[in-house]
Amino acid sequence: MANYKNIVVKAENGRAWITVNRPQVRNALNAETVEEFHAALRTLGKRWDVGVVLLTGAGDKAFVAGADIRELRERGRREGLEAINQELFNAIENLPQPVIAVVNGYALGGGCELTLACDLRIASETAKFGFPETALGIIPAAGGTQRLPRLIGWGKAKELILAGQTFDAQEAARLGLVSQVVPPAKLREAAEEWAEKILSRGPVATRLAKLALNTAARTGLAGGLVVEKLAQSILFETRDKKEAMTAFLEKRKPKFRGE
Repeated sequence: MANYKNIVVKAENGRAWITVNRPQVRNALNAETVEEFHAALRTLGKRWDVGVVLLTGAGDKAFVAGADIRELRERGRREGLEAINQELFNAIENLPQPVIAVVNGYALGGGCELTLACDLRIASETAKFGFPETALGIIPAAGGTQRLPRLIGWGKAKELILAGQTFDAQEAARLGLVSQVVPPAKLREAAEEWAEKILSRGPVATRLAKLALNTAARTGLAGGLVVEKLAQSILFETRDKKEAMTAFLEKRKPKFRGE
C-alpha cells in the first residue's frame, strides 16, 4: 500500500486496517486526510484478497473527533455543496467489502457520522459518541441526519441531534448503534473476531449481501426484491456456491475462491 501522511493502511490475511493518524488533534478529519482516505478506498475496493476493512483512530483518546474545526470555520457555501465528508462516507458505505468501525475513543460529529457509514461498529468501554454540530451553528451534514434515524429510529435521532448530548458506549449499544462493547485492551481482538467471522463466509455472497442490504435503505420493497433476486441468480452460478453446498453435505469446511 502507498505511504500516506495522515492515515496508516495495513492489509494482510484478508483484512485491511485503516488508521486515522492525527492523534495530536484527536484524529480530526481535514481535507488532506479525506483525500488520502479516498485514495486508499479506491485501491482496496479493487482487491479481492481483502475481504473486510477495519477503521480506527491512532492513540487511545479518539476514534475520530470530527472535522477539523479550524478548517471547517473557513468553509463557505461552495464547500458546503462539495460536501467532502459526505462524499467520503458515501464511498465507505459503498465499498464492496464490509467495513467495521473500531471505536477506540471519542467519535463526535463527523467521527460519529463516519461510524454510521460503516456496516458494523465495535466500541471500547471508553468510547464516547455525539452530534455537537448545532452548538457550532451547523448540522451533521455528512449523512448524520439521514443515516442515524434509519439506524435507531426518528424519535431518538432527533433527540441526539437537536439536544446534542454526548453518550457512552453502553448507551450506543442499547440504541443499536454498536454491535459490541468491550474493554479497551480487548477491542482489537474483538474486531479481529468479527473480521474472521466475515472472512469465513463466501466472499462473493458477502459483497452481494451488502449491496442488497444497502439497497433496502435506499429504495422501496419492490425494487429491493429485484436486486435481491438478481444477486441470488448470480450467486447460483458461482463456483463458491457449489463448493460451499458440497462441503456442507460432505461435513467439511468450504474452500472459497471468490468465483
